[in-house]
Amino acid sequence: MSRAAPRRRAETRRRSRSSTRATEPAASRQPTVEPSEQPSEQPSEQPTGEPVAPVSRTTSWRGRVGARVDSVSASRMPLAAWFVLVVAAAAALGCAVVPLGPSWLGLAGSVAVVAGYSWALAARTGGRPVVFGAVALALGMAAALLDDDRARTGAAAATCVIAAVLAVMVTVPARQFRHAVREVLVAGVVASVGALAVVGFAPTIDVTRFEFATLGLALVSAFVLVYRLGAGLHGLGRRGAVAVVSGAVLMVVILAYAELLRRYGPAGAVDSLLEGVRWTREHLGASPRPIIAVLGVPALAWGCHMRARRRQGWWVCAFGVAGTAPLADSLVTPGVAVGEAVLADLYALLVGLVIGYVVIRLDLALTGPRGSRARRAEAEGAVRPEPARSQALL
Repeated sequence: MSRAAPRRRAETRRRSRSSTRATEPAASRQPTVEPSEQPSEQPSEQPTGEPVAPVSRTTSWRGRVGARVDSVSASRMPLAAWFVLVVAAAAALGCAVVPLGPSWLGLAGSVAVVAGYSWALAARTGGRPVVFGAVALALGMAAALLDDDRARTGAAAATCVIAAVLAVMVTVPARQFRHAVREVLVAGVVASVGALAVVGFAPTIDVTRFEFATLGLALVSAFVLVYRLGAGLHGLGRRGAVAVVSGAVLMVVILAYAELLRRYGPAGAVDSLLEGVRWTREHLGASPRPIIAVLGVPALAWGCHMRARRRQGWWVCAFGVAGTAPLADSLVTPGVAVGEAVLADLYALLVGLVIGYVVIRLDLALTGPRGSRARRAEAEGAVRPEPARSQALL
């Protein structure tokens, strides 16, 4: 064996060792760390939630008061309180008319009625009853305390308009004629309480101007509200348009004829008309007012009957203020006793209901089904939804 052989074997061993080291993974070549040398991990503290701030007494008090107010508003307590207020005010006004009791009883009852009616009208039409009721109460008290004729006359006119519009707005749809009679009587009672409140302010007026002014304002207010309730002018339809035009023409004819006859009519015609009124007063105790009997009551009865079937009835009901506004100012006419005024209003209601019945029958005959059984089925099916009397319409 030559001398170079051991060297080759040694080189072969060194090469094999170097190749073995090269093929070992890097992790095996890393120095191991003794357990004693590993850094000890500090236990991490768990995050705690932020402390909740305590509820202040003011916030909790406001929350309790708000919840209490909401619960009272949702109950029947406001309606019961309003009813008690109006009944008490009507009793006070009745005592003032007799007269019975202190002299300030009439003014107090009038202020209570105008405040209660304003609250009810705002609540019925979707307004702010507390705001309008408070404003009406403040204005009524100011008119009563100032002791000024103009202030009292303005308060009386506002009371008349509010009572006339509320009397129409408080009605509900009537499926049959007897239900329409009920709604006319409800409107008459509301307007009659308003009449007591109007005379309670003791206004100094010219009767003709007062009647025209209150009737005009009541008509404008009613049509503004009905424009929203009847879905605008496009909700009129052909029947509604005919009813509105006919009612407007009839009202203009009645008012214009009465005024022209009073001012420029021939003496013979005026004398014969006055003679008829005197005969009616002597034999029947009173003479009905034409605008109530011919337009106001028939329009209200027909409108309530139509509202049970279609919303165009609201446009007809708007002319009902032609009956409720004269009812609300029926006690301000000088020289007419309270009993005679009440009897005249009752006669006008009776005549108007007769005319309203005829109009409703004609409407059903022209547009309704044929036959008594079909008409009965139509009346039972006339259930157009509308809020109750004590709920908001809007």
